[in-house]
Amino acid sequence: MFKHNAITWLPSPAKINLFLHICGRYDNGYHQLQSIFQLLDYGDKLGFRLCENNGHSKPIRLVNNIDGVKSSDNLIYKAAMAILPYQKTKQHVEISIRKLLPMGGGIGGGSSNAATTLLALNHIWQCGLNLNKLAQIGLGLGADVPIFVHGKSAFAEGVGEQLSPVKLPQRVYLVATPEVHVSTQDIFTHPDLPRNTAKISATDYSFAKTHNDCEVLVANLHSKVANLLQWLIHYAPSRMTGTGASVFAEFLDEASATEVLQHLPPDVKGFVAKGVQTSPLHQWFLEHGLM
Repeated sequence: MFKHNAITWLPSPAKINLFLHICGRYDNGYHQLQSIFQLLDYGDKLGFRLCENNGHSKPIRLVNNIDGVKSSDNLIYKAAMAILPYQKTKQHVEISIRKLLPMGGGIGGGSSNAATTLLALNHIWQCGLNLNKLAQIGLGLGADVPIFVHGKSAFAEGVGEQLSPVKLPQRVYLVATPEVHVSTQDIFTHPDLPRNTAKISATDYSFAKTHNDCEVLVANLHSKVANLLQWLIHYAPSRMTGTGASVFAEFLDEASATEVLQHLPPDVKGFVAKGVQTSPLHQWFLEHGLM
């Protein structure tokens, strides 16, 4: 399915955290989390083209860079380098990206890019790694990578890597991002971040009974996030995802979500997407008989 001198485009979908509870802290400083990762049918696109050496010493080349991100810091490149030791073929690959998801929004854009790269190169380079091994490699790149590798909406624990399948009702989401950058590191190291929320079980989940422990702190630090949440909640149940800055509103149908999207404040970007049980990336591999 991956061919020489032809680009094969793969989905790199977004996710939202339907809730995010911080239940404690491990000895290594990482936070003990509980969340539900809801995968969406919207995201970036990554293009893979098999090519000749063309004088490049490394078998991977990024065709277009992401603004403000050095190639060496790009999670696509890091994922390729992480799986490189397992390659069974010396095939050179060029990777292109059509970037739609905002960076630093808490919707997993970079992590999803890394997971798409791992799954694609596992096939192209005939590495023969299973999803658990790919998720283990992905965890070294970021805590959100495993959810995209496994490709199922899930209840998450640990640092976000302990995943249990969860059946979610069909919902449509308006995801909106204000013009502000929220540093995940700054939020998780902030002294005012709550870190003692009681654990729940996956069967106890309801939107109304859960929350995002980062939301109040981020709203206090970033008025644009606070204002957007106040605006959205007039239309539908709304919440921040991850450490922000993106927020989402939950709707029963696409028409209602699209109507609100058209009235977003001028300094806010957004999109409407359906929640899905199985990642569009995994659907692609299944439809092409590669999984």
